[in-house]
Amino acid sequence: MKTDIQIAQEAVMLPITEVAKKAGIAEEDLELYGRYKAKLSDDFWDKIKDNKDGKLVLVTAINPTPAGEGKTTTTIGLGQAMVKKGKNAIIALREPSLGPCFGIKGGAAGGGYAQVVPMEDLNLHFTGDFHAITSANNLLAAMLDNHIQQGNELQIDPRQVVWKRCMDMNDRVLRNIVVGLGNKMDGMVREDHFVITVASEIMAVLCLADDLTDLKERLGRIIVAYNFAGEPVTADQLHATGAMTALLKDAIKPNLIQTLEHTPALVHGGPFANIAHGCNSVRATKMALKMSDITITEAGFGADLGAEKFLDIKCRKAGLKPDAVVLVATVRALKYNGGVAKAELGKEDLEALKKGIVNLEKHIENIQKYGVPVVVTLNSFVTDTEAENEFIRQFCEEKGCEFALSEVWEKGGEGGIALAEKVLETLETKESGFHTLYADHLPLKEKIETISREIYGAKGVIYEPAAEKQLARIEALGFGDFPICMAKNQYSLSDDASKLGRPENFDIHIREVYVSAGAGFVVALTGAIMTMPGLPKVPAANNIDVSESGKITGLF
Repeated sequence: MKTDIQIAQEAVMLPITEVAKKAGIAEEDLELYGRYKAKLSDDFWDKIKDNKDGKLVLVTAINPTPAGEGKTTTTIGLGQAMVKKGKNAIIALREPSLGPCFGIKGGAAGGGYAQVVPMEDLNLHFTGDFHAITSANNLLAAMLDNHIQQGNELQIDPRQVVWKRCMDMNDRVLRNIVVGLGNKMDGMVREDHFVITVASEIMAVLCLADDLTDLKERLGRIIVAYNFAGEPVTADQLHATGAMTALLKDAIKPNLIQTLEHTPALVHGGPFANIAHGCNSVRATKMALKMSDITITEAGFGADLGAEKFLDIKCRKAGLKPDAVVLVATVRALKYNGGVAKAELGKEDLEALKKGIVNLEKHIENIQKYGVPVVVTLNSFVTDTEAENEFIRQFCEEKGCEFALSEVWEKGGEGGIALAEKVLETLETKESGFHTLYADHLPLKEKIETISREIYGAKGVIYEPAAEKQLARIEALGFGDFPICMAKNQYSLSDDASKLGRPENFDIHIREVYVSAGAGFVVALTGAIMTMPGLPKVPAANNIDVSESGKITGLF
């Protein structure tokens, strides 16, 4: 079988102007980045903003395992299948980060015959959005330290600087650093930190902003430090807002590319779901809804992270209402949750499946709590057996949700027809009664405890003393109405990555809480979650190379 990158490199792409034409986008509304990539102009939004919204379908998954789930692959394949069914469908995805691309997870362009292309461009520098976000983040950091050096008119307390530098790479040695070493002219010595770009508040701000004006206002509200009186200091007070906006003026425009079958795909923004809010940009999603009958989007990692944040943060902030949720699982991943070693997953094991399917069960229950119809799809592997598939089918139907096999990795859109038919049937026959999990007015602790209890299944929440103080301060500053963005490992419903399946009788541990005033949410860090990942012992970068002709190999 060919590798994903071989399939992508052999694909015959249409010029992006032709893909745009299929989506009703005139060439004058494109800002071209070569032949196969483009940004959509601000003028284009003005042309379509009064169109009726199409249906919104969210694709999410069970907790990720080393066995693989294929959420992005399913999203892309479903979009291709919808077009084969004669529907005007558009896909809305996040942009990949270089961190996992060179680390352990690989890229995020889908797989097999359900990919977006150009795959190498998307997984590497693409249209420069992440570079712009990194630059804006680090400009703010530089202006903050310069202000302290040049007299510190705002009386910033160097011990209470909360703004971190960032880069789009996994680099553990930058988690905790000391800046300002040298002589007096090199700045004040203080402890500093790096986060990966996808965890920067500016990434969240870009993805939640409606337009350039909203972006600028959000950037200005970012809290960078506290002064000696304990009052917040913002980007506006540092006079950094205009320059940051200038760096981001093109990055806020959604990117248009295509699938292997030339289905239009808007790929824009990329916050991680384990340490940020995990959804593509509001602008891209809203544009897609105005351009299509059906928009198919995804949220990062498992439904306990990506879907929860999509529903409780993105939909709340943007006024979106999902019409259906597709929940992706695999036989292999469910058996892994049932205790089977990765090397043994190819063997039929109904007992392990019965033990592991509780993970799927919990995610189904969670989505149903939001009042949205659920369709479960099994991303098919050749080692799956009829008995295993039938067991899962019956389980899902007993839980009140539709079920379909997906073979999009192997067959592209054709392999997603059964899934597309189930989704269309759901859209036509079941009304979404979408509502958020908790109300804005609840205390922050009650919001954290609601997510922990209802979504994760925890019996309680334990707060570190520092987190208690931070929560009190955030509410005193007037940010108590903000939703919660939980930073948690993706592998388990709990904050302990080793607890697979459906853990019970556990507590969630909150060690740090901070406000992202520009994005408009409060981040709660659980367990040992890191906002700057590290590389594994054998990074994916070891196998990436370029031939003499310039052909890239090793990306996946």
